[in-house]
Amino acid sequence: MSVAQPTPQVAPEETATGQRGKARRILLTLGSVALLLAVGWGVWWWLHGRFIETTDDAYLQADSISVAPKISGYVGEVLVADNQPVKRGDILVRLDARKYQAVSDEASATIAARTADLAKAEADLVQQDSTIAEAQAQLQGAQADAKHAQTEAARYAPLARSGAEPEERLAQLNNELAQARSNVAAKQAALRSSQTRYGTLQAQLKQAQAQLGVAKASEAQSQLDVDDAVIRSPLDGRVADRGVRVGQYVQPGTRLLTVVPVNAIYLTANYKETQIGEMRAGQNVVVHVDALPGRDLQGHIDSLAPGTGAQFALLPPSNATGNFTKIVQRVPVRIALDVTDDVRPALVPGLSATVDVDIRTAKADAHHG
Repeated sequence: MSVAQPTPQVAPEETATGQRGKARRILLTLGSVALLLAVGWGVWWWLHGRFIETTDDAYLQADSISVAPKISGYVGEVLVADNQPVKRGDILVRLDARKYQAVSDEASATIAARTADLAKAEADLVQQDSTIAEAQAQLQGAQADAKHAQTEAARYAPLARSGAEPEERLAQLNNELAQARSNVAAKQAALRSSQTRYGTLQAQLKQAQAQLGVAKASEAQSQLDVDDAVIRSPLDGRVADRGVRVGQYVQPGTRLLTVVPVNAIYLTANYKETQIGEMRAGQNVVVHVDALPGRDLQGHIDSLAPGTGAQFALLPPSNATGNFTKIVQRVPVRIALDVTDDVRPALVPGLSATVDVDIRTAKADAHHG
């Protein structure tokens, strides 16, 4: 039968010392790791991070267009659905254009009538030219007859005084001379009347031309109204916020729907005024859209706004009145995105994003300058 050996007892002081050593090693290890991380972060910041300006006050935007009619009328057809892609020139809505078509037809008939009036005025003017020419010829004939009658009266007057010719013959010649002179006066009056009539016809011709111009302008306006009854898309995009319905009565300027140019999405990043000193158009940008976690989008600065956002607010601040509290202002920076077709459908206006701008391009340009 064996005898159990006694278990050696460890002194409490030795146990505590071992635990403290182990804790010290852990702390040293953690401190070393932390130091390495700090050094790595410092190197990264010195080489890269200090050139990156970041903001999460950034949103996708697009220059959407509200579609509205130019004329009033009842909606006859709505040819697009919500969120439907459309191309520029596609028909979106048709208004009932019957009354505008009737006005256009009436204007076309008026043009035909005014064209006939113009043709008649031109024909009357040509005819009056012939009448004036005839009056001039008749005047010339009357003047020739008067001259002949005067010559005959002058030739017979000495003969009648000498008794070689009877007085009755001289009286007859004088009477013929008086008639010839009266005929000349009548022909002159007829010529003046024809010439006056020519001026009147010229005025009527100009009036007919003016009335035809007015009729053509009216017809053009009525045709514009007919064309405006067909409402087309002003650009490529997608239909949004469609509120128009068939049978609805609309007035000029009534918003029917909105066309969003989803293929022309851009980003507006509102940077603090302390961040934009080195920003320039063309600098590279990395965009992190919240809707696409883990996906980095590339882009570049398109332009910087010519003022802070507060300057273009509905009620701009007036810091010269009352107490003053300095607030860091923000400047909108427009960023053009370089996106692929597989990402583009997910990008819509209003999405939030985080933007990193690499300002080293500006520094390089400054050194070269």
